[in-house]
Amino acid sequence: MEGYLALPAVAQDLLFRQARTANTFTDEPVADEQIQAVYELIKFAPTSMNQQPLRIVLVRSGEARSRLVKHMLGANQAKTLSAPLVAILAADLNFHEELPTQFPHLPEAKDYFADADARAASARTNALIQVGYFILGIRASGLAAGPMTGFDAGAVDREFFPDGVHQSLAVVNIGKPGLDAWHPRLPRLAYVDVVTSV
Repeated sequence: MEGYLALPAVAQDLLFRQARTANTFTDEPVADEQIQAVYELIKFAPTSMNQQPLRIVLVRSGEARSRLVKHMLGANQAKTLSAPLVAILAADLNFHEELPTQFPHLPEAKDYFADADARAASARTNALIQVGYFILGIRASGLAAGPMTGFDAGAVDREFFPDGVHQSLAVVNIGKPGLDAWHPRLPRLAYVDVVTSV
């Protein structure tokens, strides 16, 4: 499908075709400035009504890493222990408090988000969209991401978000890929298996 994408082929490969979920990492550190650069890029990606419910906790200290690892499942424990940086990605259920005052439909949004169940569902949906942006941002920085949902989310929430206002969605290991970092590429569904026209 050459010629139909504006993004140069090298960038397409970096973000999608050659990018892989890393399972091992080198010990090269990941600086706060690298993650800030990622955030400064992905913050412009769209969410419904500009909600921006994603919250990121960078797990750097050994004490915090130990608290997280015990809630990871199976092989994810070793991966999380060995990654140079780990991020907990969560949805802020009170994201509506950060909606900009100049938002053109703010009164309607405030009314809609007054319902706690609707607000929580919207927070999770839009934060999950932002999780995807975060992974692509990590790849765009030249780092590898190892996103995982294999953990006890309730326990992670109690450990890191005891106020009950945030819900963990994913844990992402971040760094330069190490030895044998990649599992074999799994097949992807074909266009005809996914796309229909009506």
